[in-house]
Amino acid sequence: MEKPTILYEDNHVIVAVKPQNLLTQGDETGDENLLDQIKQYVKETCNKPGEAYIGLVHRMDRPVGGLLVFARTSKAASRLSEQVRVHALNRQYVAIVEGETPDQFTYVDYLAKDPEKNMVVALPSYLKLQGKEAILHGRTVARRDGLSLVAIQLETGRAHQIRVQMQHAGHPLWGDHRYGSGKGREQIALWGMRLSFAHPISQEQMLFIAPAPEERPWLWFERELRGLETVWPQIRPVIQRS
Repeated sequence: MEKPTILYEDNHVIVAVKPQNLLTQGDETGDENLLDQIKQYVKETCNKPGEAYIGLVHRMDRPVGGLLVFARTSKAASRLSEQVRVHALNRQYVAIVEGETPDQFTYVDYLAKDPEKNMVVALPSYLKLQGKEAILHGRTVARRDGLSLVAIQLETGRAHQIRVQMQHAGHPLWGDHRYGSGKGREQIALWGMRLSFAHPISQEQMLFIAPAPEERPWLWFERELRGLETVWPQIRPVIQRS
């Protein structure tokens, strides 16, 4: 079993980088997954008998890579899950999408999932009660050769949310074989780059950043990706709800 890439660990939390194409947790395929890797890592490093407890706080689609936080105790899991519920655990992504996106945007859609096909669709407004509200905020960082590099912050955490909402807005993700025009060995251009939350015990504000992979298509926007720290505070406008 592969050793996970861990950026931070203490007695309460573990922050790890999920590689692209690795499952977050096990499924019917039986393929290797990050949750089991971390359990094995803790068992070996702490000499724990039996299976180590690791709480899954949030997930990431299989083809997508980036930052995830795991809980090492049930108390930490409960408190981190509450941060997810009240949108205090912030997940920010970078993506390369087709077309020229607006300078700044907020998309509010209602999504429904077909579990048999493992596909998600954005419903028309008259069917919104049959779906779940999905909200994301974004800012365009750069445009080049018919593509846009965007920074995205989720307000909700729905299955395939970024991929479906960007496709519904007319800007599918580069390399997305399920919702876009990805082909061959192209890897989806979506990366969980920034993660922030309050430590579940100390309440210290934690911030982690994982640079995007040094490969295409990310190398096309290498300079802009290095300068993204000036963008993050500006990508979440206030939404007025009736």
